[in-house]
Amino acid sequence: MLKFPPLARVALVVLTLCLSAQAQAQWKWRDAAGKVQYSDLPPPSGVPEKDILQRPPGQKLQVQVIPPPGTAPSAPPPVAASGPSKAEQDQAAKQKQQELADKQKLAEQERKNAQIRRENCARAQDNMRLLQDGRRLNQLNDKGERVIMDDEARAVEQRRVQETINSECR
Repeated sequence: MLKFPPLARVALVVLTLCLSAQAQAQWKWRDAAGKVQYSDLPPPSGVPEKDILQRPPGQKLQVQVIPPPGTAPSAPPPVAASGPSKAEQDQAAKQKQQELADKQKLAEQERKNAQIRRENCARAQDNMRLLQDGRRLNQLNDKGERVIMDDEARAVEQRRVQETINSECR
């Protein structure tokens, strides 16, 4: 008789248990004749679920819906798709980050534009007050000389400033 050291005996017992667990990973079902069948493969598709007596651990129960007699058979149930791959998840995350960054840039640009409009509006309103004040105002002519504004030039400037107010002070 062979003598094994204690550690080898433990390893042999563990190996035997593992192999016996795999041997139990078999299918057991009753065929159409009522005879019990054993296999490491699932039973044929025609075997009713109630006749499957044992299945390997981790095998889910498959439910087949049989339409009542007199109704048209429906399309087979859709196969559950596996989730997105790691690369798809990473790309979706990058796309969401880019969309968020784009939204933040757009919001920042809108804030800047609103600030510029407020400043333009305030300047235009100040200019309008000066034009309506009746004080003598001057402006530069083509030669760069200061010229006092007459009533016609004042009216033209008031119309231009009013257009700015209308567009910037909404």
